[in-house]
Amino acid sequence: MMESRPTIRQRIRTEFGRVTKSVMRIGWPQTDKDRAAVMISSIFLHIHPARVSKHALKPSYTLGLGLISAILFGILTLTGLALMLYYVPYPAEAYRSMKDLQFVVTFGVILRNMHRWSAHAMVAVVFFHMCRVFWTGSYKTPREFNWVIGVVLFLLTLLLSFTGYLLPWDQLAFWAITVGTNIAAYAPVVGDQIKFLLLGGHVIGPTTLLRFYVMHCVLLPLAVVMLVSLHIWRVRKDGLSGAIRVDTPVAEKGGAFPASTKTYGLMALTRRPSASVDARDPNDEVFAWPHLLYRELLVTVAVIVALHTVSLLFMAPLESIADPTRTPNPAKAPWYFLGLQELVSHSAFIGGVLVPGLIVLALVALPYLDRGTQGSGRWFAPERRVANTIYTAVVIVAVILTIIGTFFRGPNWGWVWPW
Repeated sequence: MMESRPTIRQRIRTEFGRVTKSVMRIGWPQTDKDRAAVMISSIFLHIHPARVSKHALKPSYTLGLGLISAILFGILTLTGLALMLYYVPYPAEAYRSMKDLQFVVTFGVILRNMHRWSAHAMVAVVFFHMCRVFWTGSYKTPREFNWVIGVVLFLLTLLLSFTGYLLPWDQLAFWAITVGTNIAAYAPVVGDQIKFLLLGGHVIGPTTLLRFYVMHCVLLPLAVVMLVSLHIWRVRKDGLSGAIRVDTPVAEKGGAFPASTKTYGLMALTRRPSASVDARDPNDEVFAWPHLLYRELLVTVAVIVALHTVSLLFMAPLESIADPTRTPNPAKAPWYFLGLQELVSHSAFIGGVLVPGLIVLALVALPYLDRGTQGSGRWFAPERRVANTIYTAVVIVAVILTIIGTFFRGPNWGWVWPW
């Protein structure tokens, strides 16, 4: 009996399946075993665990801030690469490049708007991500070093935005960088050297623009990529905080476990409140495919739509070409440094050196000083009332100073009412 030859549709489906498996190896997962295997076998998906706790998937716990930060960095990278095709890092040509993007390049204004607003959004989101980690006590053992990496990433995010601020070469950028580098010069001993290194001289000029361009497009992004990779790897290895508390197994005399022991897979756990630790309860876990991946896809789409909407409704600022002979009154730093500028207006040493230095030192030392495990993985845990109160007070003061510098300071840094 002759076998029927496969139809064209069947051949196409077979070949498509071969191509799909050559990429994904497992193919589209249909069973729980395949869902676990597809996460392990893919270099892109392997940064996720095969299973995640339901607690970590709750939007009210993480708020998706770490994911949103990574998405914004990806958008900045893509839009930045596109902008590099039209940008010339020389003063007169730099400003002309901005005008070409605004009036000549197709969708150039949208491209620049997306890059500008995503840069501002990334500074804010990374800051709120740090606040979330602190307020949930997620920096505690074994995540101390990852908290330090996060602090460094926040500083690099500020530097990324700061170096990109000068590139349009307009009045706003020129004088904001002037104020920012003057604040850096208040550092004792090395302040003047830092300012000279940033400017490539004693005044802002073509060398300054070239240095900021190289730092913004090459050096800082490479540093961020390496540290983000390390940060994600440590999250993968250390796990997310907030695991369901279960009790450690306590053996009875003779080495046997009591009959009341509950068994979850290979873990034998007994109810002994005095010996409880954070451990994974398999009954509280779900497969990362599709529960985590679909949420990540949804957040990605939401962020892109929101950025497009903002970029269509609000234009990125662009003033007249930079003029060193025409000083605006007042000259203000970028918004995320306005709190420091407000302090500098009262005391250069306190605002430019003491306060930022102590804050960074305290953030780095925090997880090694706060060694207790109480309150980890819960918002504003009562066990951490003092620490949360101090941190919240510092955040509120920083926000108030930033608002004052933005809206309540006018000519000669005098007090004005915005209304």
